[in-house]
Amino acid sequence: MDHTDYKSRLSAIDRQLAALFEERLELCRLTAASKISTGSPVHDGEGEEGQLKALEALAANDGDRKAVGELFTQILAISRRTQYEVFAEHGRRCHQGFQKVDALPAGAVRVVYQGVEGSYGHAAALQYFGQEAKVYPVLTFENAMREVQEGWADYGVLPIENSSAGAVADNYDLLVKYHNYMVAETFLPVNHALLAGQDATLEGIRTVYSHPQALMQSSDFLNAHKGWKQVSLVNTAVAAKKVLEDNDPTQAAVASEIAGRLYGLKTLAASIQNNRSNTTRFMILTSRPIYRQDAAKVSICFELPHHSGSLYNMLGHFIFNGVNMVRIESRPIPGRNWEYRFFIDLEGSLQDPGLGNALDGIAAEAGNLRIFGNY
Repeated sequence: MDHTDYKSRLSAIDRQLAALFEERLELCRLTAASKISTGSPVHDGEGEEGQLKALEALAANDGDRKAVGELFTQILAISRRTQYEVFAEHGRRCHQGFQKVDALPAGAVRVVYQGVEGSYGHAAALQYFGQEAKVYPVLTFENAMREVQEGWADYGVLPIENSSAGAVADNYDLLVKYHNYMVAETFLPVNHALLAGQDATLEGIRTVYSHPQALMQSSDFLNAHKGWKQVSLVNTAVAAKKVLEDNDPTQAAVASEIAGRLYGLKTLAASIQNNRSNTTRFMILTSRPIYRQDAAKVSICFELPHHSGSLYNMLGHFIFNGVNMVRIESRPIPGRNWEYRFFIDLEGSLQDPGLGNALDGIAAEAGNLRIFGNY
């Protein structure tokens, strides 16, 4: 028997497999309808584990056993995803609490940001909401989250990632801790300057203050001055304010030139950031689960144990439903060694059937799915 004969036999087997698989999928749909009538869930982890072991035992040798296990792992996953589609057709959705709106309330809304006047958070709030908004600062990101959750502010504006320094990790954790919802985002170009008092000179600087990310984003310039001590503060504008109040010509701050003008400082060096196209993404948060009609991105998180294939199985829901993932971050879960929480941004709307099916699958199979918003 030559290569052509083998290929012909393989094709014949493939046709049989395809026909049998279609028959299996139809049985899965009928099974889903039965589960809906009895109130049973789609996913039965222990039952599937036993089923896989029984199927693997049918293989003639160890090598084939592993292959059979992998094949039926995928078959069972596709079967579950097919059943989630049937559940969705009967109105069984995990995100029914979200309300669609034509537009976000604007005008004289109360908007909170972290920092002080002249900070990048302040600039982002004005950029998105305009001069009519009642914009006010708080000391910490957590304070801002609490203001929104308690209803003292209509919206909060917090940084979530930077094109140079990456994710603002602490704010991902705050998304989990507080029950606020992302309803929009705004992108603010970052242009750092070295600011100091009017009597200061570049040669006389000994200490530089700023937010740790701003120091990181300007590391090439700062590290070229070997004698400078770099000190982290909670905000770039706080650093500028400190330099003004200390009135010490050996001190400087890395902050925006807007902050420099506000606090009467002079620019010793402009555009000192490593990346001249440096941009920070800010999330716009509110306490209500709402989304605009034109929303095109969904942010979620879920938890997974640290074992082989767990993330792969979750991401398979996006592949099966044709959903594009645009970002993924992981954070360790406090108090649970080697277990992780994954933060994911997806293209699409909660109105999209495919995205809804993917979320339903993850809600059933992962731990503690949170939908942060559709924006």
